[in-house]
Amino acid sequence: MSKRFELGLNELDKLIIELPNSGIIALRGNLASGKTTLSQAIIKTQATSPTFSIMQEYDGIYHYDIYQGGFKVIKQNGLYENFYEDGLHIVEWADDELIEFAKKNSLDICIVDIEICGDKRIYEVSYA
Repeated sequence: MSKRFELGLNELDKLIIELPNSGIIALRGNLASGKTTLSQAIIKTQATSPTFSIMQEYDGIYHYDIYQGGFKVIKQNGLYENFYEDGLHIVEWADDELIEFAKKNSLDICIVDIEICGDKRIYEVSYA
């Protein structure tokens, strides 16, 4: 089952309240679709101001930006072990390998696919 939201970037609070507070949130979408904006909005509602590297932690929220290599980067750096920690894990540029890893290891994963539609974004939220 999935839910669909068509929102402007200033309406992200309507989406954020529908997202889990723990587990993995896998963000997928084209360049400039709004993944970083959504990540920042989630972190802002629950922690301190975000600055990004491959992985950054903010008060129990883990943010991963894997644009340059996908889940392979997480594995190569041993960061996948963090997924077993309590908290929220937001992954930008999530790929099928990450989703399969989560399913295989019985980790909760929420998938958010983002598309640009004029001045709004369409967010398709599903659970694997």
